[in-house]
Amino acid sequence: MDSLSGNSTALTNGSLLKRSFTDRGSHQHLDPGELRQLVPAILGVLCVLGVACNLTAMAIVFSNAHKGKLSLINSLIFNLMFADGLVLLFSVPFRAASYSRSSWTLGWMVCKTSDWFLQSCMAAKSFTVAILAQACYRYVSNPTKQVSIHLGSILVVLFFIWLSACCATIPQWLFATLQKGVQGLLCVLVVPAEAQDFMFVYVKAYPLGVYCAPLSCALMYFWKAYGQCQRRSSKTQNLRTQIRSRKLTLMLFSLTVAMALLWLPQWVVWVWERHLAEKEIEGAQPLLSPPPLLFTLSAQLLTFSLSMVNPLIVLSLSEEFREGYRGLWRRLTLRKQLPSKPTSGPHNPTSLKSPCPRPETSGQLVRDAGLFDADRKALPQPEQLREADGIVLPDVEQFWHERETGVNADENDPVPWEHQGKGEKN
Repeated sequence: MDSLSGNSTALTNGSLLKRSFTDRGSHQHLDPGELRQLVPAILGVLCVLGVACNLTAMAIVFSNAHKGKLSLINSLIFNLMFADGLVLLFSVPFRAASYSRSSWTLGWMVCKTSDWFLQSCMAAKSFTVAILAQACYRYVSNPTKQVSIHLGSILVVLFFIWLSACCATIPQWLFATLQKGVQGLLCVLVVPAEAQDFMFVYVKAYPLGVYCAPLSCALMYFWKAYGQCQRRSSKTQNLRTQIRSRKLTLMLFSLTVAMALLWLPQWVVWVWERHLAEKEIEGAQPLLSPPPLLFTLSAQLLTFSLSMVNPLIVLSLSEEFREGYRGLWRRLTLRKQLPSKPTSGPHNPTSLKSPCPRPETSGQLVRDAGLFDADRKALPQPEQLREADGIVLPDVEQFWHERETGVNADENDPVPWEHQGKGEKN
């Protein structure tokens, strides 16, 4: 790190030292030409794939909210995907452009806001994960409770998340400036002498407030939520709700672990470089050498890859998002949708209506009478039974005797009261 003349000190930003490969001591072990082509290419692939995944996840959340499935958890997931999309759209392209050149050519405004914008988005993601964990614990504690939340309340929560994230990273915007270097302009972080005491405190408090505290709280809430999910219930409905709660906890816990692991190397580089800067300001000999170039590049790539990993975790572990993705894919691929079947409900009964009999004509009656006579002739007569077997069953003989004489007609009459009334009148 270079010490500037006057009462100011040049510090590195969160990526490469002064954003130039040629200013690093370890670049001699690598070919700068290959790095300047490889790193922007990797960032381009991450940008394209990540934007596609985040737009898909955001479209599913928006579609569910349009259907009336508005909830705080889905809104926070939408905010997480939104922050990832901002990183991929507005931070990765400028970072790839800066890596492909030996000097800063993107102007003063981009230099002033690039690191601040990236750190603000990452801080917003960290705060979002912490609130997600707390909302997940509240849901798992009482999953059958119907919680109604208004859109205004959700917007207030999201506003305070972004306001806190932007305020926490103000020094990244305040002290960023352009300086002339050996090969041209460099984007560096210049801290005036009167602000050095503040920066000493800020360098130690910033990682704790943006990385350690939110993710630790999130892990604590997920641990408590997992304990709630382990309690078994005897009712079938509660068992289904418990399975749903366990899947939700697993998905959000995976998001937290992925963020903690993929973001950790960048914080190691950040603290490492600030520690070296403090030692240089004090005039002491630093015990550590600058972080290796490959480690610094890997930390940057892992941080940007987090914006692609988050939507993949949501789309793969959430059943609701998988169903929404299938529905979105069908709407995009099928030109004509099949007519939807009527769903059962109070206005759409599913019971079949009894068909109305068709009126019978005289011709049909004649045909039916002929069929009845043919069936009657087809039945075996008692005389035929005697001639064939020599034995007549008593039930068959009684049947034909009652049919010819009509003796038991009154006993088998289904409506005897009607015939009784006619007999009385006669």
